[in-house]
Amino acid sequence: MTQKKIAVLGPGSWGTALSQVLNDNGHEVRIWGNVPEQINEINEKHTNKRYFSDVVLDDKITGYDNLSAALSDIDAILFVVPTKVTRLVAKQVAEVLDHKVVVMHASKGLEQGTHERISTILEEEIPTDLRSEIVVVSGPSHAEETIVRDLTLITAASKNLEDAQYVQGLFSNDYFRLYTNDDVIGVETAAALKNVIAVGAGALHGLGFGDNAKAAIITRGLAEITRLGVAMGANPMTYIGLSGVGDLIVTGTSIHSRNWRAGDALGRGEKLSDIEANMGMVIEGVSTTKVAHELAEMLSVDMPIVDTIYNVIYKNADIRESIIKLMRREGRPENEYIIEIKGLN
Repeated sequence: MTQKKIAVLGPGSWGTALSQVLNDNGHEVRIWGNVPEQINEINEKHTNKRYFSDVVLDDKITGYDNLSAALSDIDAILFVVPTKVTRLVAKQVAEVLDHKVVVMHASKGLEQGTHERISTILEEEIPTDLRSEIVVVSGPSHAEETIVRDLTLITAASKNLEDAQYVQGLFSNDYFRLYTNDDVIGVETAAALKNVIAVGAGALHGLGFGDNAKAAIITRGLAEITRLGVAMGANPMTYIGLSGVGDLIVTGTSIHSRNWRAGDALGRGEKLSDIEANMGMVIEGVSTTKVAHELAEMLSVDMPIVDTIYNVIYKNADIRESIIKLMRREGRPENEYIIEIKGLN
């Protein structure tokens, strides 16, 4: 692919790592953020030490704190901002963008209040004459590993497969490989909901449970994610792919995952307010737990693990008593959720 000009909105860990991938592929990369000190550091020292203490970025990667300048004459925009500010940033983009571009996002969450997926927010806020179909970039990936060029495979999903293939071409190289998918609902719900299960998996570790418990929550968590996603219109096969079980494994088992670390701290008895203050990064799984709980109620989807995590986080339920209640639920067939999914299709 010929060189493209790409604006990456959000100089966090994942935005920085993806910027390096794009730069490695010969593209002109502009990282936009609203903290001038961080942008100055990227431009002057070629580092982003808040997230990567030992990484030096290519000096061709340029930081911007002026959104209009960052979007001037670009070919594509990659949103990598927290879910809670996606709508605000999208509104700002729509105000200053003056030509049509490919719009991508690599964030993972659901909007509180509206329960909307990120692609839906972007569709609502950025007019169609200024953008392509939204392309979701998602899958099993830790920024800490991508930034050192470890092997990573993820998915580019869009309603328009040509747009997904364009993004596939932007990112793919010797260490970073993308597959395409047209199931945007499935990819986005998998990306958001796995963060909830990761909080639960971390909590089990913090409580001292072992691999048996880890396997249980990942497997049954995937069943719950699939049930809700299919009720929202997703293809159930998506959940056994990279953006489904793949992302759930990497997020639900690793100390790199801020959601897992948050759950681990909860299991060890720390207060959520202290955990959030000490993390220094947004814990998407905490807010997504509330959205997932509300969606499950609205769509009459059975999600006992999500409900348990919700009760611990938002209702101050005792975590050990909650696990006992979950374990002592009435016995059910393992493949019941598959039958339920077939009934929805």
